[in-house]
Amino acid sequence: MLITLLLVALLAFYVAWNLGANDVANAMGTSVGSKAVTLKQALIIAGVLEFTGAVLFGHEVTETLATKIANPALFAATPQIFVIGMVTVLISSGVWLQIATSQGLPVSSSHAVVGAIAGFSWVALGVGAIDWPSIGLISIGWVLTPLISGAIAALFYSLIKHWILDQPNQVVQLQEWIPWLSTALLGVFGVIVLPSLTEPLTNFVIEQVGFTIPAYDIPLLMGAVAAVGLTIISWRQLEDLGKTKKPTQSPIPSLQSPLLNPVERLFARFQLLSACFVAFAHGSNDVGNAIAPLAAIVHINRTGSVPIDGITIPLWILILGGAGIVGGLAVWGKKVIATIGENIIALEPSSGFCAELATATTILIASRLGLPVSTSHALVGGVVGIGLVQNIKSIKFQTLKGIAAAWLITIPVSALLSAAIFSIAQILFR
Repeated sequence: MLITLLLVALLAFYVAWNLGANDVANAMGTSVGSKAVTLKQALIIAGVLEFTGAVLFGHEVTETLATKIANPALFAATPQIFVIGMVTVLISSGVWLQIATSQGLPVSSSHAVVGAIAGFSWVALGVGAIDWPSIGLISIGWVLTPLISGAIAALFYSLIKHWILDQPNQVVQLQEWIPWLSTALLGVFGVIVLPSLTEPLTNFVIEQVGFTIPAYDIPLLMGAVAAVGLTIISWRQLEDLGKTKKPTQSPIPSLQSPLLNPVERLFARFQLLSACFVAFAHGSNDVGNAIAPLAAIVHINRTGSVPIDGITIPLWILILGGAGIVGGLAVWGKKVIATIGENIIALEPSSGFCAELATATTILIASRLGLPVSTSHALVGGVVGIGLVQNIKSIKFQTLKGIAAAWLITIPVSALLSAAIFSIAQILFR
């Protein structure tokens, strides 16, 4: 069994590697495309934050995928079948993610894993073994996510374009808008990240100090302080940027580069901060796609039973998933980053910032409604929304056709792969 666990752990690392190569482009693609950061800087920043998010907050999604998509109660009498099924999930989703990444196509790792779980469950126990309401929610999320994100990105960018970029004195206008931009940025990302980060502090205040406070009071206070701080720092930076002729960033732009414009250079710093939050949130959510099958198999090995009501995720599994994501991003992440950041529309820091802000807002809204979402769908929708505001002719529809095709076939392809591999495995291990 030790050899089996080692092989399964390697498979989980393989899936995490492919997930890092594909999905992490959602966090950094627009920042690289707009020249806010270099590719090397993006890889380092995303690597650190994705790993941190995965290790600290990756257990919730992992638990959901391990116990909710297939009906685990139906496998209670045959846990070995469930183990074989989870191994096929790792193989099929990993293979599909690698194929998509090799073509530079951003796909949803969540859809790949869910499709693979549905595929083996169908072969193993029939249609009734699949949680069809969950599949239905995923389908709704697939349709709504890019539409909502595109609409929000178009609204954000329209406001910035009208009130800042199209004005004769952009710097003065930006000075007036900095407090609102700071509030929007930290408000959206703070709601995603801060509640989880401050939960131990809130519990300490309630249990040890004996002072009862609402759960969101500390995050709101920290967010307000951070917004004020970011506003003051940004005002000073804008003043300094206006005095310098050359950008202080490591990328050296040409004379036509938007980064010579102090307004775009400040937006580049806002965009870098937004990308950091997206990377952290992405790591905490999507690591479950890679390690949920491994966590389920480890649980079965330890208890002899299929996880039904809940599951404890060992820390080493979270670290394994985080390390795999970082490795895949560093080695294979360039192609999908180029697709997101450069091959849909030409991005500037102001437009890239709006796309990332729209992505985070869409994820937040969907989470509140209980809808599963895809970060790649949200960000592609946001980028297209920017293109519609700028000029519809600027959108490279040939790239979008390839991305849409990959989205459409992810669930059925991963389901068919999983079903085929599971059928072969049943024959071999019968």
